[in-house]
Amino acid sequence: MSEKISEAELVVMEALWESSPRTANDVAEQVTASRDWSLQTVKTLLSRLMAKDIIAADQDGRRFLYRPLIQRDDYVASESGRLVNRLFGGRVSPLVAQLASQDQLSPEDIAELEGILKGLKP
Repeated sequence: MSEKISEAELVVMEALWESSPRTANDVAEQVTASRDWSLQTVKTLLSRLMAKDIIAADQDGRRFLYRPLIQRDDYVASESGRLVNRLFGGRVSPLVAQLASQDQLSPEDIAELEGILKGLKP
């Protein structure tokens, strides 16, 4: 994925990843519960995502049904890689060390990381 998704666009994407295809009205109903956005704002964000080839729309009578062209897991992997590359030179351990030094790792997080690392060892 070459185009970045803005924070506002990500809110719309989360709605589409949750359930698709959806109309602009459907998306607006969901996102306006947490945001003070108008239907026009949601339509603008949908248009931006279409221009970036991140979503597509199929005409259904007089309305459009929007659907994501990328999976959430693929987006998360791409953004995670970007973050690690940009801030930590492509290395994950400095990221974990940074989180640990800021007390941002819960005991559950640590246990999960330990399990992941054990699973990677031959």
